[in-house]
Amino acid sequence: MVSKLNIVILAAGLGKRMQSSLPKVLHELAGKPLLAHVVDLARNLTPDQICIVIGHGGDLVKEKIPGSDLTWVTQIPQLGTGHALLQAQPHLDQTGATLVLYGDVPLVGIETLKRLVSAVSEKQCGLLAAVLENPEGYGRIIREQDTSNICRIIEQKDADASQLAIREINTGIMIIPNEYLHEWLPKLENKNAQQEYYLTDIIKMAVDQNISVISSEAVHSWEILGVNSKQQLVELERIYQKEYAKTLLAKGVMLIDAARVDVRGELICGSDVEIDVNCIFEGTVILEDNVKVKANCILKDVTVSKGSTIHPFSHIEEAKIGQNCKIGPYARIRPETQLNNHVHIGNFVEIKKSQIAAGSKVNHLSYIGDTIIGQNVNIGAGTITCNYDGAYKHQTIIEDNVFVGSDTQLVAPVKVSYGSTIGAGSTITRDTPKNELTLSRSKQISLTGWKRPSKT
Repeated sequence: MVSKLNIVILAAGLGKRMQSSLPKVLHELAGKPLLAHVVDLARNLTPDQICIVIGHGGDLVKEKIPGSDLTWVTQIPQLGTGHALLQAQPHLDQTGATLVLYGDVPLVGIETLKRLVSAVSEKQCGLLAAVLENPEGYGRIIREQDTSNICRIIEQKDADASQLAIREINTGIMIIPNEYLHEWLPKLENKNAQQEYYLTDIIKMAVDQNISVISSEAVHSWEILGVNSKQQLVELERIYQKEYAKTLLAKGVMLIDAARVDVRGELICGSDVEIDVNCIFEGTVILEDNVKVKANCILKDVTVSKGSTIHPFSHIEEAKIGQNCKIGPYARIRPETQLNNHVHIGNFVEIKKSQIAAGSKVNHLSYIGDTIIGQNVNIGAGTITCNYDGAYKHQTIIEDNVFVGSDTQLVAPVKVSYGSTIGAGSTITRDTPKNELTLSRSKQISLTGWKRPSKT
């Protein structure tokens, strides 16, 4: 173990193969920038400091990855991994060790890193290694024939045919005692095919000084995969979602098709939760016991309480759904909405910034915005709360036991009092009395002898 742990995340790469103006480390995996995954991982190790080396689009990277615990340094120009770590050297402690991570390698597990960190002392260097069927693109670990000790790392572009046949690769993730880093980093040279300063050359320096270099393998081989192209980003997304689905299944969540659910944040599930195909969960979503989410739904920062069902093609964002509610199909529930227990929101209904009390129903083709609805209210098909006057939003209050007929417009600010009935086709512009029928409807007439126009 080491007395102090510094972490340096290398995130300065241009990412030319991404074919994008966005810095590579800001491309998203599971709804979060690649670099954010690595920063969260680093924080889980509770290091003494985290230093991030940035270059291309550095100001944007700092803006998107906030944190008072982060130290930022800039690498311009980008002259290799060794040169990148050299920029961070002034911020490293004199004692302890530095763990080097990469902003485009987002799937490394906490257990893998704990194993690596705990394996070394302050007089040893440690590498995270892996044995791959296809080691294309990775530096190969060269070991002594007699002892199998690591003697150096050869980058692929500098390797000969026999070295390219080696399947044990260096992931780039390493932990080096700070005492040695301060000595070795200024000595790095760029005498190689890329004319770059390789961080891996430090391993040869360690061997030359008879300093032990140990290796530790990743728990899963996919943890060490990096992102250099959109194709690789898509592949890592599928790996992430597959592993998340495994975790949900292990906790008892029923996924109708584990390959067709995407979690872009955190999904917390109670017992006997069922999720149908093509559902997307963003931010923090909580599904309590016996919740069912049917096909093709999108939920973002939502709590769905016990026994509720979200029917197909519903979109819910920043809302709280009570117990035993029925939502959808084709419902949209927008931010700052709270539904109490046993509420029904039906097809083609939009609810925005509203509170709906227990037992109330908005079943068909309606818009409810900036509204407080009491208990046991029935909102007829085609009802609109007219909450916007062209400049300001206004509130509608609908008290308990109200019945609103179809095709009604409630022009806010307005209150529909307890027990009121609103006749179908009404436009309500003033508060209504309790327990009375209110309607505003033109008198129906029939024109005798009227003829419909016809084409000549």
